Amino acid sequence: MAIIRRVTLHDGPDGPFESLAVVDTAATGSLPGVLLFPNVLGAKEADFAYAEKVAALGYAVLVADIYGQGKRTTRADPDAGRYMAQLNADRALLRDRVNGAHDVLQGLAEVDASRTAAIGFCFGGKCVLDLARSGADIAGGVSFHGIYEAPPFANAAITAKLLICHGWDDPFAPPEATVGLARELTDAGCDWQIHAYGGTGHAFTDEGVNMPEKGLAYSADADRRSFRAMADFLGELFG
Repeated sequence: MAIIRRVTLHDGPDGPFESLAVVDTAATGSLPGVLLFPNVLGAKEADFAYAEKVAALGYAVLVADIYGQGKRTTRADPDAGRYMAQLNADRALLRDRVNGAHDVLQGLAEVDASRTAAIGFCFGGKCVLDLARSGADIAGGVSFHGIYEAPPFANAAITAKLLICHGWDDPFAPPEATVGLARELTDAGCDWQIHAYGGTGHAFTDEGVNMPEKGLAYSADADRRSFRAMADFLGELFG
């Protein structure tokens, strides 16, 4: 196995964009493709490392840039959410950008364009849900500690299967929001499942987060369990 990273430049709404393909150069034939949507900060080393773990399962992964080339923030930035806020304020643009990223994934030489999925973290979980809500032809999607509110416009029929990995004590997705998402997905006829982890808050996959007083903290158990759940889910989609 020889997993490599390859910068992928592409155009899109208000582009250019700089995504990163993570692939096994030893793989033969076309692989199922997985989009990875980062959290509020945009694409970073932690996303690339996670993508390598997913690629090692037998997938070609695209760490998607939906902010634009060079538009990244850090936790030390006093306005770390500025790029996310722009897309939260324009969900139609967010819809267009996540679909544009899916088009790029489908165009990768290593990817079987008919077999794709998406995963995402925090704001990236919202990206997964909005991609599914748009009616995109992904087989499935996985949201990790995502944000659940629906866009302020009608959605297409959801054909993707969805796995929601959720910290029950997440202050950004309290129980009523989680139940609301379940109702939305049920009304849409979606094949969905929610894995809720007790005693777990937001950002449970992020080893760099330790703010339990704010409901944000890494959880090794939830990280491990959600990765296993994702692996099983992708295996069911593409096995």
